[in-house]
Amino acid sequence: MESVLPFILGVVVVALGLAVSIALHEIGHLVPAKLFKVKVTQYMIGFGPTVWSRRRGETEYGVKAVPLGGYISMIGMFPPAKGGQVHADSTGFFKGLAQDARDASQESITPGDEKRAFYLLPVWKRIIIMFGGPFMNLVLAVVLFGILIMGFGVPQATTTVASVNECVLPATSARQTCGADDPAAPGAEAGIKPGDVIVSIDGESITSWEQSTAIIRSHPGDPLAVVVTRDGAEQTLTMTPALTERYVIDQNGQVVEDESGKPVTTEVGFVGIGPTSARVQQPATAVLPTVGQNIAGVAGIVVNLPQRMVDVANAAFGSEERDPNGPISVVGVGRVAGEVAASDQIAMTDKAAGLIGILGSLNIALFVFNLIPLLPLDGGHIAGALWEAIRRGWAKLFRRPDPGPVDMAKLMPVTLAVVVVLGAMSALLIYADLVKPVQLF
Repeated sequence: MESVLPFILGVVVVALGLAVSIALHEIGHLVPAKLFKVKVTQYMIGFGPTVWSRRRGETEYGVKAVPLGGYISMIGMFPPAKGGQVHADSTGFFKGLAQDARDASQESITPGDEKRAFYLLPVWKRIIIMFGGPFMNLVLAVVLFGILIMGFGVPQATTTVASVNECVLPATSARQTCGADDPAAPGAEAGIKPGDVIVSIDGESITSWEQSTAIIRSHPGDPLAVVVTRDGAEQTLTMTPALTERYVIDQNGQVVEDESGKPVTTEVGFVGIGPTSARVQQPATAVLPTVGQNIAGVAGIVVNLPQRMVDVANAAFGSEERDPNGPISVVGVGRVAGEVAASDQIAMTDKAAGLIGILGSLNIALFVFNLIPLLPLDGGHIAGALWEAIRRGWAKLFRRPDPGPVDMAKLMPVTLAVVVVLGAMSALLIYADLVKPVQLF
């Protein structure tokens, strides 16, 4: 019971944060739409049956039963077909989808509001309206990551020893425990103990754990004088790093792989000690680079999404483990938040920071995902508006007649396909998050 309540609290915090993120996303569309005099008939959080709504002026504001998104309804999203109306029953299923979209768009335009249709706006205004939603998620992500790294700080290794290995095991070893024949770790053999603060190594003053690691890795077999502070007094120990095999790590902390996908190893000096971690507050200048790194990470997942989904399917229906850096569903996010909140291995401050980090990452995901240039996503409407600007600019340059608005309704078959694919992906991710969740601890 003691762990259930924190778990539920973590899920509720992230669920409310996600709802706020969605609400602000839609406000990002709503405000510029109203500023540009487009008639907005609905502002809704969720999909399906309406749970609650209230009309203010010409807009109905409400909440729907399925809280997996939101939308605003603007009149005249699609231009009418050129050359008169074409009936769906005479043009086939796919053309019928396009005509149905045009008909619904025209029916949404009430008498007296003909000039307030979305498709009549200049291209730049339509882009601002459609980009407003993702932009709100980006702003919210910047705020959340600002709170996280400026207020709570970023975990960094200190010069205090947290752990001392008993023996030396190569990186490729299948064992995690020491055997009788395994050589003793140089750190333990030198007498280093948890709680020791490293002052200097080989006469060089140590100010960071990375500095000590660099010295140790580059001096295998060389006796090093190590000065540590223990119980308020300095002690000098002699430590000889052992030559051992370790994985090569890139700048992002990931194991480097060769062309065949196997981890790359190298032989370096090793003593078998690990650092404590402490949160260090960062300056404001670190916020945007952190947000940029997260955007690049999510974009990388999106670009490799087909392979990522294959990996998820292999994990869900096979024996493979889930990639903790891969895609997860809202269910998975809620589960991660609950596990963070309920864990007895994490300090309360770190729990709060973890939940804020999850919400920041969610908003980055919403920002990147909604900019994919496919309908019904915001990026699809932006791409259509940009294509229209190119066509009209080209016609103006060569003194040709204005081609008029791009008939985005023609893309309704593609929109249907995208919706089906996204639905299938969501179902797979939810199933995987239920039967083979990402393991944090």
